[in-house]
Amino acid sequence: MNSLRRKIILGYSMVAALVVALSVFSLLELRLVEERIVAGEQIGEFFNVALEIRRFEKNYFLYQQPADLAETEGYVARARTLLRDHPDLFGAVAKPGRIAPLAAALERYRALLSLYAQGSGQESLAAEIRSTGKEIVTVAEGMARAERKALQAMLDRHRRLMIGSVVVVAIFMAIIGGTLIRRVGRPLREMEAAMEAVAAGRMSQLEMPDEDREIASLTAAFNRMLRELELRQGQLVRSEKLAALGTLLSGVAHEINNPLSNISTSCEILAEEAGSEGDDRAFQRELIAQIDTETWRARRIVRSLLDYARDRDFKRETLPLASLVEDSLRLLRGRIPAEVAVGVDIPAGLTVAGDRQRLQQVLINLVGNAVEAVAGAGNIAIVATGTAPPPPAGALAFGHCPAAGVEIVVRDDGHGIAPETLPRIFDPFFTTKDIGHGLGLGLFIVFEIIEEHGGCIAVESLPGHGSTFRLRLPGDQTESMGKS
Repeated sequence: MNSLRRKIILGYSMVAALVVALSVFSLLELRLVEERIVAGEQIGEFFNVALEIRRFEKNYFLYQQPADLAETEGYVARARTLLRDHPDLFGAVAKPGRIAPLAAALERYRALLSLYAQGSGQESLAAEIRSTGKEIVTVAEGMARAERKALQAMLDRHRRLMIGSVVVVAIFMAIIGGTLIRRVGRPLREMEAAMEAVAAGRMSQLEMPDEDREIASLTAAFNRMLRELELRQGQLVRSEKLAALGTLLSGVAHEINNPLSNISTSCEILAEEAGSEGDDRAFQRELIAQIDTETWRARRIVRSLLDYARDRDFKRETLPLASLVEDSLRLLRGRIPAEVAVGVDIPAGLTVAGDRQRLQQVLINLVGNAVEAVAGAGNIAIVATGTAPPPPAGALAFGHCPAAGVEIVVRDDGHGIAPETLPRIFDPFFTTKDIGHGLGLGLFIVFEIIEEHGGCIAVESLPGHGSTFRLRLPGDQTESMGKS
């Protein structure tokens, strides 16, 4: 398997090699520029010498001073020396065939000055000296101009080279950066999205085919973490259910005790009647009917408890909603104080398609939370309709609401939920209760079950004025969904 670390090292090694190569090339180019500057100094000096020759020539003609003549001859000698010592340098910048005539012109200029100094043919010699001097200056000026152009061209080339080098390095770095973004940034963004989904309670395996060892190892570790989280979450959910079941049992024990007490009392009266002289058959039949009624009542309570406690696969079926709510409230009866009024308004014959045990758990959790919210005294309403309207404008919706279906509303007039808390109430392990009073999984389980049924939840709450939970479930379906 490839290694991302090796690719990064290779990429930056190539960048380093490119930078070194370009640096060496730039140093060589700078060396050439330096040599050209030195050459330019020699040519510039030759041009300055030619100008000095003409200056002292002019002074000599005007004032006929021997010192001016000596200076002129000295500068001529200096020009001849420069030309002799650097023939290649001057040949590189002068036009073809101009160096030899220039040397000859210098020699002729020196000879003419000697003749002029001896006093022969003054006017004609002066004119020829001026003409030869002008020729020397013209050639020197041309060489200086050509040298400046060559130096400027070399500097322009070096500038283009430096700009090109920066562009090449930048492009290469951009390619490496883009590769790293694709190789590292994309998987990390996908993993970040997966972690946000996990934080919201949606756990899905990370599918990230990648040939790099580091990314593959990170993906495998993340998926192992997800599996462990799912396992631990399942255990916590079962623990939460067992804790809720224990709380229900305390209330159910009281509910069962009532029919058992009635059965016991009726049996005692029958026993006394059997030993008496009178024979009131009608009264005995009434007692037996009471025993039968209370026995069935106890059986329904036990059956509801067993249905709630049984752990089974998801099974969608058509359920009478009124009966489902009645059975759920029967299990909660022991937890509902006498000062809490629970009103139920469900149309007769209204059915819902879903798993009985899971929907019962939803109702028990929501009504149990409502009982806690009213704090011992208040009102709870459970309302259902077969034509679910859109969620109210102020409601906060969670999940994907079906276009049509059944709406179940659980409303209380308790303390309500703070606006900053409302968006997080369905997050796993989020709770506003004190430590030791719940794991923060109740509403998370509610949302999971509703989402499992293909429904959604809308919540409205105002601190001090209660909360309203609206459950929207899709219409009646007969297919089964398999999920444990």
